[in-house]
Amino acid sequence: MSGGWTAELVLGGIVLAGASVQRLAGIGFALVAAPALVLLLGPAQGVLLSNAASGAISLIGLADGWRRVRLRAMVPLVAAAACAVPAGAWVAARLPQDVLLAGMGALVSAAVLLVAYGARLSALRGSSGALAAGAASGFMNSAAGVGGPAMSLYAVNADWPVREFVPNAQFYGVTVNALSLLVKGAPRLTSPVWLLVAAGIAGGAVAGKALADRIPEARARRLVLLLALAGGLTTAAKGLWELTAH
Repeated sequence: MSGGWTAELVLGGIVLAGASVQRLAGIGFALVAAPALVLLLGPAQGVLLSNAASGAISLIGLADGWRRVRLRAMVPLVAAAACAVPAGAWVAARLPQDVLLAGMGALVSAAVLLVAYGARLSALRGSSGALAAGAASGFMNSAAGVGGPAMSLYAVNADWPVREFVPNAQFYGVTVNALSLLVKGAPRLTSPVWLLVAAGIAGGAVAGKALADRIPEARARRLVLLLALAGGLTTAAKGLWELTAH
């Protein structure tokens, strides 16, 4: 990563913001942070760091809510994601950077809009819906670092209340991000950057938990979606600009 301490501090701030959102809402780290991390580090390392940080903040959140995890419901989601993760890694490793940027930005933006409108899809109900959502989420998480929206759409169609969704989303975040890192490896960062990332995750965990008691759920959700949409559109625009510049 070029840019010295300024860029590293910006990266730490991005991780802090994403971790705060995920601790608050159960998902959202990748939606908020992945586009900016991709712009700072490039698609490969940006997605890897998104996977690592999202998994870490999910693990922290899971410590409070693991008793509410519905393991029977999560098995088909996780199994389908495990099958799709290698395909996402394969695609990400073979596409040019500009195509990846445009594709990731488009995926994030489309996913945000679907979640924002609470899309109801018959294909995302029952066991077949869990398998479809898990496969889509695993592929998107491995390729673009954004697996949460597919999980969120499944929860909407399964009528999960927020109290149940958050711990299950965190359990899913731990497992699917661990699978992604197992397939692709850990991000390559310097020791100072790792320290800033760790500080951002820790600070975000504290801030998100404090905000959860103060910000109404509907307002927090709107903020997450707006930030995510802005990030997705920015990343897509950069990719398209680079494509047209060739």
